Amino acid sequence: MALNVLVVDDSSVMRSMIIKTLRLCGVDLSEVHEASNGQEGLAILRDHWVDLALIDINMPVMNGEQMIEHIKSNPDTEDLAVIVVSTESSETRIDKLLDKGVQFIHKPFTPETLREIILTTVGGLDEQ
Repeated sequence: MALNVLVVDDSSVMRSMIIKTLRLCGVDLSEVHEASNGQEGLAILRDHWVDLALIDINMPVMNGEQMIEHIKSNPDTEDLAVIVVSTESSETRIDKLLDKGVQFIHKPFTPETLREIILTTVGGLDEQ
């Protein structure tokens, strides 16, 4: 199954690096969407089918925590697989995010680490 992925990060360089790592990790991808903040990300979710969202925490306009709140409170998106991709070091903040049913990966990360967490988060993908 090819995944439609949404990458949300305020840094265009970081979005490019995450997408490059996604392509290197060996997971079958279909559409890859990009947003520079949570508000743009939610607009993409309204207009496109997305299987997995990779979301940064610290962004202007709408941060990742706010975006996740919107995702989890909307019946249309509450089951969306979400991986928080961040340099966040506060265990309290990370635990709060994990309690919302998301996964967490620290920047920087390897394609192998990203693949492992995607397979754990999405599940049911055919191994390549």
